[in-house]
Amino acid sequence: MTDLTAHPGGSWACHPAPINGELEMPGDKSISHRAVLLASLADGLSEIRGFLPGADCVATIAAMRSLGVQIELVQTDHLRVHGVGIDGLQAPGAPLDMGNSGTGMRLLAGVLAGQSFDSILTGDESLSSRPMMRIAAPLRAMGALVETVDGHAPLTITGRQPLQPIRYLSPVASAQVKSAVLLAGLHADGEVIVVEPGVTRDHTERMLSWLGCEIDFSNQRVSMAGGQRLTARDIDVPGDFSAAAFFIVAAAISARGEIVLRNIGVNPTRIGLLDMLTMMGADIALSEPRELGGELVSDIRIRGSELQGIDVPPELVALAIDEFPVFFIAAACASGTTRVSGAKELRHKESDRIAAMADGLTTLGIAARPQDDGIVISGGNLGSGVVRSHGDHRIAMAFAVAATVANGPVRIDDVANVATSFPNFVECSRLVGMRVQRLEPR
Repeated sequence: MTDLTAHPGGSWACHPAPINGELEMPGDKSISHRAVLLASLADGLSEIRGFLPGADCVATIAAMRSLGVQIELVQTDHLRVHGVGIDGLQAPGAPLDMGNSGTGMRLLAGVLAGQSFDSILTGDESLSSRPMMRIAAPLRAMGALVETVDGHAPLTITGRQPLQPIRYLSPVASAQVKSAVLLAGLHADGEVIVVEPGVTRDHTERMLSWLGCEIDFSNQRVSMAGGQRLTARDIDVPGDFSAAAFFIVAAAISARGEIVLRNIGVNPTRIGLLDMLTMMGADIALSEPRELGGELVSDIRIRGSELQGIDVPPELVALAIDEFPVFFIAAACASGTTRVSGAKELRHKESDRIAAMADGLTTLGIAARPQDDGIVISGGNLGSGVVRSHGDHRIAMAFAVAATVANGPVRIDDVANVATSFPNFVECSRLVGMRVQRLEPR
């Protein structure tokens, strides 16, 4: 088991050295998945630059290769994808192992629902514990044959099923559910509409549009005609905002800290963290706004500031769902109390992130009271100790950030899964003054 030890550095009281510097982030994980899937379904050759070579996204590459798509690795973050069209995939010779990737499994289920062959999607123990009925239900409503094991993976998908139009009122605000329906919709005989209870990330819609699909999306509704083909086009993947989040918070809680993050994706459906931190009093500025491959990109500057606890507005929850672990660290460093509700989705990630963060913060001396759908955190002084990551990459990285303002070292267990989303996290951390050490496996 691989662990991390992170030491104080850059806090208001514990160390004079600030957290500062300039960084570029690895490619966006969510967009990297979608780039491989949609370039594979397009007609022609696409070049993908800025691809995230993390374990989750590599699993998606392996799956598409097993489905007959030729994908060349030009450089670590540069792929050449020979698209086969929406009807050109081939039957895999074995189950498709998606590892720890919920995004990969749920989106690929949508792709496979309308194919002419049978397929099985499997994953590791963590992925096999996550809910899959949320995608099986709408796909079945479209006419697909999708079997689960008590609502979980493995998923068995029987091909050769004609897919019908659908107007799906999703009971959960989930970009993965929405994307699965849209990807299946490429084979539907008619219009596909998804209406959600809240705004979720729209990377799939933007990329479908980038590749020539006529699709209408705004707020909580998306619609498109089935049967459309995609045209190959080069895709530039912006820096991952979810990866940037760890350094955004590290700078915000650091004495005199200042970090500049270059070329970060600032899709409006992803940056709820910036809104929440700004409400807390964080000093954040965006500059050089531009568009890259249908996505909004900007540089982000963050300076250390004294934060105040807030009640998180419900409308921001879905816009920051992956960033909550590190946001909870900001809340632990803020004066007063921070309350989050309406975030039950956090209990169904790589770990139960509400419980995992509450346990870890309590270990470090912070009053963190988990609720059914959220948490209440009273800010205070972070202590040292050993915390469990529960094999969750975002929990591990969040507590590495916490250590920068702790009164002693923080040891985080079982951090191997950091490679799923941010393979060079330790190296980037050191570049801005964080004192993070990877320990030998035990």
